[in-house]
Amino acid sequence: MKGVILSGGHGTRLRPLTHTGPKQLIPIANKPVIEYAIEDLRDAGITDIGIILGTNMPNKIKEELGDGSKYGVNITYIMQGEPKGLAHAAATAKEFVDGESFVMYLGDNILKSGIDEFVKGFDESEFSSRLLLQEVEDPRQFGVAELNEEGKIINLVEKPEHPKSNLALVGIYLFKNEIFDAIDKIEPSWRNELEITDAIQQLIDEDKSVDSFIVQGWWKDTGKPEDVLDANQLILETIESDIKGNIEDNVKIKGRVIIGENTTIKSGSVIKGPAIIGENCEIKGYVGPYTSIGDNTKIIESEIDSSIIIGSSTIKSDKRITESLLGENSKIITDKETYPKGRSFVIGENSIIKL
Repeated sequence: MKGVILSGGHGTRLRPLTHTGPKQLIPIANKPVIEYAIEDLRDAGITDIGIILGTNMPNKIKEELGDGSKYGVNITYIMQGEPKGLAHAAATAKEFVDGESFVMYLGDNILKSGIDEFVKGFDESEFSSRLLLQEVEDPRQFGVAELNEEGKIINLVEKPEHPKSNLALVGIYLFKNEIFDAIDKIEPSWRNELEITDAIQQLIDEDKSVDSFIVQGWWKDTGKPEDVLDANQLILETIESDIKGNIEDNVKIKGRVIIGENTTIKSGSVIKGPAIIGENCEIKGYVGPYTSIGDNTKIIESEIDSSIIIGSSTIKSDKRITESLLGENSKIITDKETYPKGRSFVIGENSIIKL
């Protein structure tokens, strides 16, 4: 079985961060989100992986992931070009898949349980596809599956106004080669995209069996800033303490905390986990729970919690920063002349905010 990870799309809901890089490289607990997908595939025994590249700085994906050897996999890059829907992206992988079954994994998704149980037995089964599903509170925001008593999928609807179930499609799919014939038969949707739900429905209409698998544990689509912060919190809940940096006297560390090499926590600081601080950082102040701080960051006489700092940034502020997503090379500094009230940010690279 092969793996196909989608890393195209413009990431419009994460602008301005995605003006300077693909959304799949935004870090969750100091690790690019796409790496979680790679690790899930690897841990399920799938080591031949195709990465579908879009037009939003694809070279950054290549630079980050390389040939895949550092993850124990082999990566092949496949250029989709301008994104024209998930089914279009899948079709670009036909030559790479070369007749094998494959997992299609949206590169901005994170799944607590991994995919080992999901893929087990699919190759030998009668099914043309298997879809990962999860119960959600408001299925109108998702593709929704309707099941029969045997758990087979009998109908799919994209963002229905009146859903017939609360089972949403998670962005992870199993396919056999029939999916490519189904994609050839569908027409673009009202969004002028080839929808993967339409291709799967085509399989169903042709009496092909489509299986379902209900997610155990949480799943996050990190398409919006609040989703990125939620995913960061969920991942940080799973960490174990690992302190490699220099901790000065009179520092309080509470809970589970990771501190990278060559990082100094200055006297008087309080670090409250779960939290992760990268390498080559200097921290003087308060770092609260659910905070991820990237490499080469300075926090000077400041307080931050429930946030992500991507890295190489400086914060020197007399206002506590909370629930914020800060791009690389950001600066937040106190300006005594003005006192804006806002304290929550989503800012792009090389930005400066004065408080």
